[in-house]
Amino acid sequence: MPIITVDLFEGRSREQREVFAKAVTDAAAQILKAPIDHTWVVFRDHPKTHWAMGGKLCDQ
Repeated sequence: MPIITVDLFEGRSREQREVFAKAVTDAAAQILKAPIDHTWVVFRDHPKTHWAMGGKLCDQ
């Protein structure tokens, strides 16, 4: 049973998540031979102020 965790900046729409979850689930089924109904996709949203890259917060 794959559990695929996706960390994102907040703000993605429900439709974007649905399309992404379907694509990732289909890929897991094909590549990992995982049953679709046993594949989990977990989205974790984060504000840009909680991430930094190159020493700068990503909201700058």
